[in-house]
Amino acid sequence: MLQPGNFGQRVGQYLHMRDAPASLVTRSLRGAELAATEAWDHNPVPGLSGSLADDAYLVSLKLQDYPECELWENGKCVTKTDVRTGTTYLYDLKRDPRYVIDKPFHSVHFYLPQSALDGFARQAGARRIDKLACQFGTGHDDAVMRHIGAALLEGLRRPAETNQLFIDHMMLAFTAHITRTYGGLQRDGQLARGGLAPWQLRRACERLESDLGGSMSLQQIAAELGLSVSHFSRAFRISTGLPPHQWLLRQRIEAAKQLLAVRDLALAEIAMSAGFANQSHFTRVFSAAVGVSPGVWRRETYGRPEPET
Repeated sequence: MLQPGNFGQRVGQYLHMRDAPASLVTRSLRGAELAATEAWDHNPVPGLSGSLADDAYLVSLKLQDYPECELWENGKCVTKTDVRTGTTYLYDLKRDPRYVIDKPFHSVHFYLPQSALDGFARQAGARRIDKLACQFGTGHDDAVMRHIGAALLEGLRRPAETNQLFIDHMMLAFTAHITRTYGGLQRDGQLARGGLAPWQLRRACERLESDLGGSMSLQQIAAELGLSVSHFSRAFRISTGLPPHQWLLRQRIEAAKQLLAVRDLALAEIAMSAGFANQSHFTRVFSAAVGVSPGVWRRETYGRPEPET
């Protein structure tokens, strides 16, 4: 089985790319790992793509038109199709799908192993998903995938600023969408609709606040509470009104505001103390959440200039 940590490298080899693209990996489903990567090349090496054969699926969100795409399966050319920007394609890697590279390409690729489908179905109390409904060469107008892809693109392009909670949340949402839309998984009407017990919520919040950088995974927190990742994520949102990564972001902003009250503390120091990757990351996130930059907020709130950095 492909190791998700090497997914970018494998995709780079598959597409004859000169440099391996970055990838994001989640282990939020016990016994299964998923990954996503952005692949683009404006001047590709021509030829038939390599092999990604595996007991898994490749879900591909296309970010650029690719007319007359020649598709191969199990060593044979099977069809030609016009790939359109914004469409989603599903490939069964057991069939060794390939295509002829003869023009620029740009896509976000998701690696979804069968073990992840099995794990998600178990957590949902549903029957095993034997296969996804993916007709080779058929694109889907999938608005949810466009949303998930756009969100993960930010993480792929700024990996140092992307916390594990966010990656876990988005990949869990991706898996839920694919299993329900293309795998026929039905929502379980018996799933608990309540939130976390008070002690569970208290412990979850304590664990999140102890790691403002968000390096802790959803699986770690859920395991401490004796819950599956999907159950924990759903119950936490019911209890707080926010998914874990957004709740943590709110705590980081509040921590930063408290630190901004310290006269001699520079913005770069505050950024690191509040769990941000750097001052630029801090400024961008704080400005989006509060409406003004940290420096402006500090001056308006406390009437003091920025300290020397």
